[in-house]
Amino acid sequence: MLRDMPLDELRRYTSSVLLPEDFDEFWADTLAASRAGWFEPRLEVAEVGLVAIDIYDLTFAGFAGEPIKGWVRLPHGAAGPLGAVVTYAGYGGGRGLPTENLLWAAAGFVHVEMDSRGQGSSWSAGATPDAGWSGPAVPGFCTRGIDDKATYYYRRLFTDAVMAVDAARALPQVDPARVGVMGTSQGGAMALAAARLGRGVSAAWCVVPFLADVRRGLEVTDERPFAEFTAYLACHRNRAEHLFEVLAYFDGVNLARGARVPAQFTVALMDNIVPPSTVFAAYNTYAGPKDLTIWPFNNHEAGGPHGEAAAIAFFNNHLKRTP
Repeated sequence: MLRDMPLDELRRYTSSVLLPEDFDEFWADTLAASRAGWFEPRLEVAEVGLVAIDIYDLTFAGFAGEPIKGWVRLPHGAAGPLGAVVTYAGYGGGRGLPTENLLWAAAGFVHVEMDSRGQGSSWSAGATPDAGWSGPAVPGFCTRGIDDKATYYYRRLFTDAVMAVDAARALPQVDPARVGVMGTSQGGAMALAAARLGRGVSAAWCVVPFLADVRRGLEVTDERPFAEFTAYLACHRNRAEHLFEVLAYFDGVNLARGARVPAQFTVALMDNIVPPSTVFAAYNTYAGPKDLTIWPFNNHEAGGPHGEAAAIAFFNNHLKRTP
């Protein structure tokens, strides 16, 4: 069944999320402080028995210079710098095993897969701790450190996403002028953050991005992860406006306002996890070149393998070899 507004209303929908006056300053200071802890990405060969794809265990500097894990995969014996695709995991997932997610290397790109700090035990394994939070929170990640924008979990995770692009561009196998970002759900939110806040991003692919127009999301779904905010506010009844003020620094609508790189969004009209109106809120606000793929009869899986084929074509177009 359809989960949200009719399509013609979705196309016109605009969010009421307000942009904090110090939004740019907050993120500039956050990223400058984290880049002060930069170290060169470290690669160790992962011996997994593949003959067509080379895989490396990656460690790079994330938020506050903290070490973040990942995988680097590329075609075996590839000569010369290649275009790179940096991917981000959906909610609860991590970088997985080295032999998973071979699509991007098989398509001829360097694939940098970022681990999500503190996650990676719900459906795909992770390897990176998150030591930067305390205080009351609903089980999950959405309300960790929510009392203050400085301590909020997604400040750390979004910074890691931006620093993953920095790390990818520093790899000897990568052409730093040809780096794209992509993800689904939470990963789509991270791709949007990297497109807005990162350096040298050439293109972004955002599939059913989570964490946009959060207030609207709470009104039209009771599924996690949005339901974590609802549960928090059901207990902390006097904290609603403060919570939305904090979230404004991380909301996909505000990230979209200043993003300029070419972007492809995906929405599924039967999605009960990321309601379509929240995706349209970000897409309709996106400031750069953009396009939208609509899957009328799909839930949160959106385009699935059909979407992957389109993503390969998208990045082949935007990450062409420079003259």
